[in-house]
Amino acid sequence: MPTAFVTGASRGIGKAIAVHLARAGYDIAITARTLQDGEGREHSSTVARSDTTPLPGSLTSTSKLVEEAGVRCLVVQADLTDRPSMIAAADRIIKEWERVDVLVNNGRYIGPGHMDRFEDTPLELLDRHIEANAMAPIALAKEFLPGMMERGSGTIVNITSGAGYHDPPSAAGEGGWGLGYAFSKGAMHRIAGILDLELARKGIRAYNVQPGFIATERMAQDMGSFGFDSSTGAPPDVVGAVVTWIVTDPAGAEQYVEADGRNFEAQDICKELNLLPGWPA
Repeated sequence: MPTAFVTGASRGIGKAIAVHLARAGYDIAITARTLQDGEGREHSSTVARSDTTPLPGSLTSTSKLVEEAGVRCLVVQADLTDRPSMIAAADRIIKEWERVDVLVNNGRYIGPGHMDRFEDTPLELLDRHIEANAMAPIALAKEFLPGMMERGSGTIVNITSGAGYHDPPSAAGEGGWGLGYAFSKGAMHRIAGILDLELARKGIRAYNVQPGFIATERMAQDMGSFGFDSSTGAPPDVVGAVVTWIVTDPAGAEQYVEADGRNFEAQDICKELNLLPGWPA
């Protein structure tokens, strides 16, 4: 049975990816901070205030959906800003399952500094963005690539963002975003192309997937005050369907991937190939 590891899978895009890959026959390992529904974690996007009210979703609830697809689910709680915890999570998966065929770096830094302007953002918060959004994916790739190369196959999918290669439409707090999110996603966006150039001959595929505006649970609960209307977003299942197509149809994926950046615009691809029947309505 092929296996996949999805970060940030307690809700939103990560949850959708885990469920779609499970339905495609993959055993799924998942990680995030929230283990049980109702747990409080810091998820304010600004230094101006704290918000630890529970968000919908958890690793436990995602694992139930994965197992309903008839596959195994391994829950490994970890924090992207804590590199030892991420390496320990990877080591546990390798120890228990012996292999990971697909790594999906979906999780990202959640916390203050995301929607703060440059002069208001402490340097230590920029460090956290880089650690979670760029260094954690690299650290995980370092853990899983030796096994992938030994087997001669493996896929790495990084959930990137247009913020990594486009300027925001306005300042943070007015419908745009802050430097921490943008520059860390920009760093992440450059990983896939380098991996592909160096490792394609060894059977490794690496891609970026740019979701576009997605109506996640956190988007609905947190981001309205920053100028984002979640009712206009696409469902997370769009990204789940696209990632599953990339993983299960290598030849098709190579026909559509952008040469510079190894990128897919998820909503465009989903519409063009009708990967999620019924969307858009």
